[in-house]
Amino acid sequence: MPQLIITLALLVLGLALLLSFVPLGLWISALAAGVRIGIFTLVAMRLRRVPPAKIINPLIRATKAGLELKGDQLESHFLAGGNVDRVTNALIAAQRAGIELGFERAAAIDLAGRDVLEAVQVSVNPRVIETPIVAAVAKDGIEVKAKARVTVRANIERLVGGAGEETIIARVGEGIVTTIGSSETHKAVLENPDSISQTVLNKGLDAGTAFEILSIDIADVDVGKNIGAQLQTDQAEADKRIAQAKAEERRAMAVAKEQEMRAMVEEMRAKVVEAEAEVPRAFAQALREGKLGIVDYYNLQNIQADTQMRDAIAKLGDGSGKGDNNKK
Repeated sequence: MPQLIITLALLVLGLALLLSFVPLGLWISALAAGVRIGIFTLVAMRLRRVPPAKIINPLIRATKAGLELKGDQLESHFLAGGNVDRVTNALIAAQRAGIELGFERAAAIDLAGRDVLEAVQVSVNPRVIETPIVAAVAKDGIEVKAKARVTVRANIERLVGGAGEETIIARVGEGIVTTIGSSETHKAVLENPDSISQTVLNKGLDAGTAFEILSIDIADVDVGKNIGAQLQTDQAEADKRIAQAKAEERRAMAVAKEQEMRAMVEEMRAKVVEAEAEVPRAFAQALREGKLGIVDYYNLQNIQADTQMRDAIAKLGDGSGKGDNNKK
């Protein structure tokens, strides 16, 4: 009796280990859903470290949706690091929406790092992308600020290698700047903002991107600063500073010239004083040598006194004349 109990326990334990390794319930679910897959295939998946549920459940959904997928395709995509559930759901959504999408392309989009299910949804239901405020200056120097809403639809054919939403936003912003900058006045932009969207839309900005632009709508247009006047003010201020610098340079040169002239005058005065100091010595030397008589010396003194007197009278005359003019 104890031996029988031990045998039954070993059988139960072995059966539990077998069921934990062999997904018998999953195999039964697959057969019930019409998915033909062998039990040994499921065991081989476990040996390859592939969770059978990650393959069988998406395969059941695809089969029920009418898609012809193979377990090897899903298993290879899983081993490549892809998301099997997302690819399967994307294929089912594409079939329901009438979008042509094969497994290989869906797997390539998923492995490229894009959400293939979201791409199918955006292809069915277009997305609206709102650009940040774009500022540009018209030809009259007035700044115009605009915001656009871009309606895009995913292009399945260009999802691999195509640019994303950032490129669309950058191109639309560049088109808005170009259109506003080519306008003659800012009033023309305010009166007809639809001209911006039409001009930008005609540029084919969706080339090379993973999206197709359906429409571009200008959501808001505002008037900004008077850039032209501000530039003129800045230029005038710069010219003023240049003129002040040049005037300061001329003043410094004039001061330096004046100081130089004063130095020359002082030098000349020093020479005159020195020369005047030599005059008495020259008179004394001439008297000692007999070249100048005493009478000549007194005549010279009289001439000097007479000259000084005439200068004094002339100065008094100038002063009296100024006084008369003041009285008048």
